[in-house]
Amino acid sequence: MSGLWSGQPNTVKLDELDVICAVLGCGIEELLLPEPERVPEPVPATDSQATAVGQPRAVAPRPRTGRSLPPR
Repeated sequence: MSGLWSGQPNTVKLDELDVICAVLGCGIEELLLPEPERVPEPVPATDSQATAVGQPRAVAPRPRTGRSLPPR
């Protein structure tokens, strides 16, 4: 809760939001305002990155050490 008082918090937990609404006597819809203009539009994937459902993908064999490799 200290992040709420010190400035603009990065996140607000749902439990904290419930407490705030109970103290203020309001609903969540009165506190949260949609700002769709601040959300960036999704960038369409290029053909080299996109794989349709059901199309085969390249499969890399796993090493025999039993450990997986980190993501690329």
